Amino acid sequence: MSHYLLDQVRNAVGRLDPVHAGGRVCGVAGGTVQIGALPSHVQIGDRVRILARPINLSGEIVRLDLGSAHVLADGAVDGVSIGDRVIIDPPVAFAPDDSWIGRVIDPDGNPLDARSLLPGPLPRSLRSAPPAPHHRRGLGVRLETDLAVFNTLLPIVQGQRIGLFAGSGVGKSTLLGDLVRGNSADVIVIGLVGERGRELRHFVDDVLGSEGMAKSVIVAATSDRAPQVRRRCAWAAMTLAEHFRDAGKQVLLIIDSVTRFCEAHREVAVAAGEPANLRGYPVSTGAAIAGLCERAGPGAGDMGDITAVFSVLVAGSDMDEPVADMLRGVLDGHVVMDREIAERGRFPAIDVLRSVSRALPAAATPQENSMIAQARSHLAVYEKSALMIQAGLYAPGSDKSIDAAIACYPALDSFLTIKDGRGTLAHFAKLRQAMAGNGGEMKTTFGDVGKRA
Repeated sequence: MSHYLLDQVRNAVGRLDPVHAGGRVCGVAGGTVQIGALPSHVQIGDRVRILARPINLSGEIVRLDLGSAHVLADGAVDGVSIGDRVIIDPPVAFAPDDSWIGRVIDPDGNPLDARSLLPGPLPRSLRSAPPAPHHRRGLGVRLETDLAVFNTLLPIVQGQRIGLFAGSGVGKSTLLGDLVRGNSADVIVIGLVGERGRELRHFVDDVLGSEGMAKSVIVAATSDRAPQVRRRCAWAAMTLAEHFRDAGKQVLLIIDSVTRFCEAHREVAVAAGEPANLRGYPVSTGAAIAGLCERAGPGAGDMGDITAVFSVLVAGSDMDEPVADMLRGVLDGHVVMDREIAERGRFPAIDVLRSVSRALPAAATPQENSMIAQARSHLAVYEKSALMIQAGLYAPGSDKSIDAAIACYPALDSFLTIKDGRGTLAHFAKLRQAMAGNGGEMKTTFGDVGKRA
């Protein structure tokens, strides 16, 4: 047995504590349990076990009053009685380790794949501060993906934080899987917050596959878990990404989804007595989103970077609902998936005109930026005139910009579906070919595309 493995075992055993403080149940209301006769050192976030008959129920302290604490239970409180004994558990030590790559774990670092898992040597706080702003680097170089749309029109660079805004059933999970398999990052951390139980197995086996799991770690809390566990899932995924970032690695972090993280935060906050007056969300939601997202991004000094993709579930494509609106304000770009595009069979169903990468124009050469601008212009002109064109009301030759958009739109629309892993330069060459249908009237020549600074 190696010395490192012995250290892991020693650390795991050393964190066991045979002595526990305790109290008694003095009230039950809804899903919360009031505990009295507690020692003075209890804190918000402490874990407890309620020794009720015939069940033992765990929970988390979410509110403190003088002489009592309110616990949000991890399950139904049926069977809990006044006077039941309560034990204060020691804090869970979340200690990431490089050996976790390829594994599926819960927010407390326990394995979910029926295999043993040892913690690393150093526990980390689930709610650590981001690197000091004045020490962080700027955004890095462009990351290669297998998807032409991200290699050209919507580039992703090292340390960038983007939002993926999508409704249900438009191909979000498939797109995330494509980003994982075709990404050039060293390590990929995936936080599945509030996902359906059957979807976890589907995501591991079918979406990621052995290729995607080879350099990935999945942190999962399914939809049936308590809200405090689902909220911890996003924090644990971020903490794991920070572990690899601090080791100098380039990390791709995917949180699916921030909406469910916010819903879990709302349940915990309301149980703690905070009113939900921001269209159903408590005012602390904005701080929770910013606190999570700011931890991602460029590192400092010898650190690596955390390139983050935060998915957002938008009902009815409402980009102004609170979570979507708050998230757009703290990210470096957003990608919008559209149901109408998915229904006509174009995947990935990305609405390029509503999507923005704030890595531009720095992430591309002047020639590439000119090409991107022209491609977006053609798409915008066609979309604005689509009803008139499809109804047969447009007379060719009436408007040169519409004629150019009509000529290249089918090729551009097809270009957005390319997924071949050929790289950025090849995809820009494909984009140039797609726009060649405008009669050669491009305002810029693209002979220098690919000659990167």
